[in-house]
Amino acid sequence: MIVRTTADITGTDRDVSAENWRSKRIILADDGVGFSFHETTIAAGTVSEFHYQHHVEAVWIVEGNGTLTNRETGEEHPLSPGTMYLLNGHERHRVSCTTQMRMLCVFNPPVTGQEVHDETGAYPPSVAVR
Repeated sequence: MIVRTTADITGTDRDVSAENWRSKRIILADDGVGFSFHETTIAAGTVSEFHYQHHVEAVWIVEGNGTLTNRETGEEHPLSPGTMYLLNGHERHRVSCTTQMRMLCVFNPPVTGQEVHDETGAYPPSVAVR
């Protein structure tokens, strides 16, 4: 059994920040459960480009408002608490935050913990830890 709080993670190597986002990585590859689980906060008034070429990501919005844009089709979706989106086709996407957004994210395969987005908006391929 694993029990962790975001307070336990704050200020550790599982608390990763870059540009306009902060990701508290609660479950990682070395936990050996086949996925990673993160609490991510993105700043108000920002636009972030992502493209998870090597991962499937599910995102559940718990705070804030914004817009998700599928960069491949131009389709837009409003984001607000209670909205979930699943990037099961490795879609290039944009998240525009009207207000600060907090979301819970699941990645498969799991990330190792220190990944940041490269110039394409992707994380590098994950390497099995266990």
